[in-house]
Amino acid sequence: MDNLDYGIVGNCKSAALVSKTGSIDWCCLPEFDAASIFAKLLDSKIGGSFGFQVDDAYTIEQRYEKNTCILVTVFTAEADCFEVYDFMPRYPLKNNEHHTPPEIIRFVKLISGAPKFRVHYEPKLEYARGETKTYIKKDFVASLTKEIKFDTVFLYTSFDKEKVVHAQEITLEEDGYFLLGYNEKILKPSVERVLLELDRTRIYWLDWSNRTTSYTKFDAEIKRSALTLKLLSFDKTGAVLAAATTSLPEAIGEERNWDYRFCWIRDASMMVKVVSELGHKNIAKRYLNFIIDLIPDKDEKLQIMYGIRREKKLTEETLDHLSGYKNSQPVRIGNAAYEQVQNDMYGILMDVIYNLVLQFPIEMETTEELWGITKGIVWIVEQHWQEADKGIWEFRSEDRHFTFSKVLCWTAIDRAIKVAELLQKQHKIGKWKPLEKKIKADIHENAWNEDKRAFTQSYSSDAMDASVLLMESYGFIDAKDPKFIGTVHAIEKELCNEGLLYRYKNEDDFGLPNSSFTICTFWFINSLYQIGEKEKALKHFGQVLEYGNHLGLFSEDIDFESKRLLGNFPQGYSHLALIECATNFSEKTEEEMVARAMSSAEK
Repeated sequence: MDNLDYGIVGNCKSAALVSKTGSIDWCCLPEFDAASIFAKLLDSKIGGSFGFQVDDAYTIEQRYEKNTCILVTVFTAEADCFEVYDFMPRYPLKNNEHHTPPEIIRFVKLISGAPKFRVHYEPKLEYARGETKTYIKKDFVASLTKEIKFDTVFLYTSFDKEKVVHAQEITLEEDGYFLLGYNEKILKPSVERVLLELDRTRIYWLDWSNRTTSYTKFDAEIKRSALTLKLLSFDKTGAVLAAATTSLPEAIGEERNWDYRFCWIRDASMMVKVVSELGHKNIAKRYLNFIIDLIPDKDEKLQIMYGIRREKKLTEETLDHLSGYKNSQPVRIGNAAYEQVQNDMYGILMDVIYNLVLQFPIEMETTEELWGITKGIVWIVEQHWQEADKGIWEFRSEDRHFTFSKVLCWTAIDRAIKVAELLQKQHKIGKWKPLEKKIKADIHENAWNEDKRAFTQSYSSDAMDASVLLMESYGFIDAKDPKFIGTVHAIEKELCNEGLLYRYKNEDDFGLPNSSFTICTFWFINSLYQIGEKEKALKHFGQVLEYGNHLGLFSEDIDFESKRLLGNFPQGYSHLALIECATNFSEKTEEEMVARAMSSAEK
């Protein structure tokens, strides 16, 4: 497989990646950041997988059921045809909770003929460290390991367990199922029970999609991206993951491999803002509770990232026994970046807080907590905005005065003032406005490069950086300002390569970047649109959409030459920016606008 041709299934507790030929090549249970059960994605020989083997006469196609996260893989050979429906159960219970067991269901549906297949079932628990032994029991197949630590998974199936475990040929005569669970089931599954789980899960996703704002153009792409962002949310705490994987490289054979199964405050805040603007309030409220619970002390500085259960220590280690994706080592778990200082996160968080206070009626107790966080953020920014940091791209060596970090420090104060205005805190407005003006003047003086006629990556630098494009979307500068137009054109000249953008081209800790960062391309398209070059923007957008995989999913990076997807997958950053672009080129449907107008009138 030369591309990241995978679909994602999940239930907001964990997720699995299923290849376009129906093989589960990545899955961690019971939760997103647990040790892998299948990791063929990171080592094709020893990682472990769970798939179907058919002879060469079969063609294989794959799709999502429309507006759901149910993945359908279709195997066809003349008169013989069967479908595999992959999903992780998710549906509401009576107590406002959701049924989200740590399990994957594979419903096998007979369409026609008498199709034949073999099952390749090879779990490798604990990231394939040590041996995993598989035993056939009366009601299930149990797999366990105890060398590194004890762990087990249970496979229930309607098929002959001996044939499944030993990869013997099975002739499909009626519908069947596989249920892979982290826990032993109290009630033995059946085809009927599995079908009920499928129906309930389908209804949940259809209802969720129906509550997502509809658009006249690119609606399918917007909804698929929104569903993908939803799959990266962790219900238990409100955390939102950057991606579902670890150590997929930014470039084949290089060392830019990181574990993204954590909650970056910056990434998550951007993703939550976009999803809430599409009509989903609950994901935003859960995320706000995640943030509120992180800040017990008024003077406690936020980390740039946390574990999905609010863990503060994310110790990084390498798994040297795994060869890595396409032999790109190292494979890392944990992420040392949690110790970095990145001053941009406060502005992005304040932007989300302001938008939520503006959009949604929030309970008084929560409003008071948010006001406390707002005052705390202003205090921290006031103390630290003049300091250098690692920047949005997490340079691991020297600190610099990155323009994006400074702009987001300004954003933090600007949004804090707006929150103060909404809450009628006049004394704070008067106190904070001089700071806002001071930061803005400092950026104009030090980030503007007269030779380049553009804002550059950092103070006194001549390097261009795509992140600077966001200064317009955060309201720091008007789209029609000659300085911003000049910056867009300078970035196009230096960072654009056949419609795809570099983050930057100056050397970093690992040498010169050589793949396109997908979100930067979308930022560039947005900027072209805002400065009035709408036809060019639309042309670039259509081109980038073609680089998504067969299901319309995107990773973090795109290779300039081959256009293959690279980096962790699916990437929340990429999909939130896709939504922002697509909504620029579209309009809400008439039904949506009427519904919103009626909702406003009722309020």
